[in-house]
Amino acid sequence: MIVLEKRPQPSRAWSLATPLVAVLATMVFGGLLFAVLGKNPVEAIRIIFYDPLFGEFAFYYRPQLLVKGAPLVLIAIGLSLGFKAGIWNIGAEGQYIIGAITGAGVGLAFYPLEAWYIFPLMVIGGALGGWAWAMIPALLKVRFGTNEILVSLMLVYVAEQLLASMSLGLLKNPDGFGFPGSRNLNDYASANSWISQDAGMHWGVVAAMIAVIFSYILLNRHMLGFHIRLTGEAPRAAKFAGVNPGRLILFCLGASGALAGLAGLFEVAGPTGQISIDFNVGYGFTAIIVAFLGRLHPVGILLAGALMALTYIGGEIAQSQMGLPAAAIQVFQGMLLFFLLAFDILTNYRVRLNTRKVA
Repeated sequence: MIVLEKRPQPSRAWSLATPLVAVLATMVFGGLLFAVLGKNPVEAIRIIFYDPLFGEFAFYYRPQLLVKGAPLVLIAIGLSLGFKAGIWNIGAEGQYIIGAITGAGVGLAFYPLEAWYIFPLMVIGGALGGWAWAMIPALLKVRFGTNEILVSLMLVYVAEQLLASMSLGLLKNPDGFGFPGSRNLNDYASANSWISQDAGMHWGVVAAMIAVIFSYILLNRHMLGFHIRLTGEAPRAAKFAGVNPGRLILFCLGASGALAGLAGLFEVAGPTGQISIDFNVGYGFTAIIVAFLGRLHPVGILLAGALMALTYIGGEIAQSQMGLPAAAIQVFQGMLLFFLLAFDILTNYRVRLNTRKVA
């Protein structure tokens, strides 16, 4: 009989190897999924992981890695701070949406003025919008002890309804012939959001890199980072060390909300260009996979964000060239998290064959 035996201490080797093993397992079982759908599994895996980097049109797809990866890294960095402290913000998608709405609203309020200070104000508006939306579950948890998982997740659906309402109402383009959606911000308000559009470089990419650096410094060189790690690893010891749990909850949820709001702002100000009903594409939920795939480490999250961006772009290519359904690509991405969680058990447990006879 196979049994799991708890290790005396977590295995560092398995901790580092788990993400790689999870990716390989996802390739294998994802290939089986594609085969069941009647597609060539080897070709599908090649298109998803190889073609965007080294294929015939790689010169076009490579810049998209920055466009797709920046919001994932920004959101995942914010989520990782809370996850390390045992504070579970599952509603980053809602904070991403609200950040886009508030940031775009600031830009649209100045129409048709074109000035250099509009885009910085939009950035501030996006960050404050995401922060304010995250403060709802934070304050409810601190004041009434509510579950931040449920509250933050339910607020995602409220944010989606607000997005639809804004697209059809307050932010609707009056010159859009009745179609839902706002004016194109790239035409005036956020013209400065792109550093090099051909290279896929916009200020969201820069913000993601800054977030990675500051997160690393915070977690490894600052007392607040020590409190975050201590609370997640030893909550009782954190209490004796004088950690204020209420302040920590407010900081972690506020920081993750602000970064998610920034991600939404940079997306609506750059690649998307406008508020629309279908603006959100699930970056807030995918960032959870990125955070855990990166082992909640800033550098790991950067690499995981690049890998997830690769699956987004490769998945779109596979959909167009092989006719794979979008749902199959989403299942493929979801497999990463499930395999990561499954193999992560081996970090704390070892597999043993129990040969003793049962009485």
